[in-house]
Amino acid sequence: MAGQSNPQLSIFTAAEVEFLAEDEQIDIVPNVRMDTLHMICGDYGPFRPQIPVRVPLWLAIALKKRSKCRIQPPDWMSVEKLTQVLEDEREAPREFQPLPFHYVEISRLLFDHARDDITDPYLVRSLLEDIRDVRFHKVESGLETLSGKTHAVKLKNLAAMEVNIVRPFIVRALQCFYKHDNEDLIKQAANELDSQPVASDRVPRRTLRPR
Repeated sequence: MAGQSNPQLSIFTAAEVEFLAEDEQIDIVPNVRMDTLHMICGDYGPFRPQIPVRVPLWLAIALKKRSKCRIQPPDWMSVEKLTQVLEDEREAPREFQPLPFHYVEISRLLFDHARDDITDPYLVRSLLEDIRDVRFHKVESGLETLSGKTHAVKLKNLAAMEVNIVRPFIVRALQCFYKHDNEDLIKQAANELDSQPVASDRVPRRTLRPR
């Protein structure tokens, strides 16, 4: 899996982060009667019409595609909750409001596969985009304070996709600061540069004929 090959950067693709988010639990309201589903990851069901049941997001989407259920969006996706989160984000420029670790991926999956189950989808999407913009602005403002004296970065309440985006830059920045502050590494880099053979771009010149 991407990210495990290079532990220093450890970055996942957006699709891989979304794949991990599909294991999050969510409530559905079945419209059919089914027995318990026995999966490797656990047993889910039994399913009875109009009786909510909790299942992984991937199973909810699979049943939704077959028109066998209605997905109940989580409470934090309501207009009231998102409006409050947005106001709190704006009022606290140095803090991130607590949201589900996979809130970006969960909302994206629900908009892709269960848009008709979301109340006020246009407003919900707009609020989510505003929240992401405010949070990323905070991240950018925080990165501007990095210096050679920075040995670690703590970002509390950052979500999975947000961490995945900023992690490579932070790691590279800290590595650069460390190299510049370490005289041994600077000398080593200079010696390696001096020891590299210099490619000559000179070629024999052609003798010009006298006019």
